[in-house]
Amino acid sequence: MVPSLTPSAAAKADLRKQLRARRNAFVAGLTLDQRTELQTKLTDIIWPWAKHASVIAGYAARGSEIDPQMLLWHAGNALITTACPAFASATSPMVFRSGTCAEDCPVGGVQPPQYATVVEPDLILVPLLAADRHGNRIGQGGGHYDRALPALRDQGAKIIGIGWAMQLLDEPLVPDSWDVRLDAFASPDGLLEFS
Repeated sequence: MVPSLTPSAAAKADLRKQLRARRNAFVAGLTLDQRTELQTKLTDIIWPWAKHASVIAGYAARGSEIDPQMLLWHAGNALITTACPAFASATSPMVFRSGTCAEDCPVGGVQPPQYATVVEPDLILVPLLAADRHGNRIGQGGGHYDRALPALRDQGAKIIGIGWAMQLLDEPLVPDSWDVRLDAFASPDGLLEFS
């Protein structure tokens, strides 16, 4: 059982550590074929939402995160613009740039090149450590999504947290005032919409 999130920064850091270890252990138990099969199921589950989008934002998965690249590939084949988070520097705001992740990202991982077009997605696939059944999510702790998402949501963007089924918690997470609530959580086991 994962403890409920408390307001203290130390408790939140400890919870992140527990959730990351739990996700790492789950993925370590999968074969490459099993992981691919689960990510294919995720694509099938999200596609009914994705096929109506104009611009879909995903991300370049790191470590044990579920990988949305198969969905982005299908979207690109359907002539839907795809994008990923990008940063000009480690302290700059996160934007979404179209195209393929092809350069190092100042906050880790990879991102589309700086010359790629900045876009405003209407469907955003968000990585997470965990989500609860009320649409609250806990991310890596950088706050990049929580700063970027409010303006996009105000423009009508839908926000779907994606992960492995074991990342959906029955225990509630207590959000901070700046945390952005999800519209849905999608895993290979299905999609749960929040009111």
